[in-house]
Amino acid sequence: MLRFRARPEQEGYPGHLNGGIAGTLVDCHMNWTATYHLMRAKGLDSPPCTVTAGYEIRFQRPIPTAGEIEVTARVVEGGEDRATVEATIDAGGRTCATARGTFVAVKEGHPAYHRW
Repeated sequence: MLRFRARPEQEGYPGHLNGGIAGTLVDCHMNWTATYHLMRAKGLDSPPCTVTAGYEIRFQRPIPTAGEIEVTARVVEGGEDRATVEATIDAGGRTCATARGTFVAVKEGHPAYHRW
């Protein structure tokens, strides 16, 4: 689980998180969830480099910024070099958004290979 406290410049309008910031939070957290899953599944000592193949976020309600925002992610499908992950964003005691994405391990030669 990721816990996040928004700053005023991350609000889309007063008191509520910008949608692009919400997308960034789920993309990053789902990617790390996929990376950790692939590392464990392959018995690696360090995480493989993964990239986002695609993701979708659906908003149920505005995401309040008055308190803590929680992002939870879990792998729902795993493959040899990829994982599909689902996530939720909860704030103010309610689920505000859900997301689903696919993340792929890349090899040397890919432009994103070990850039992070």
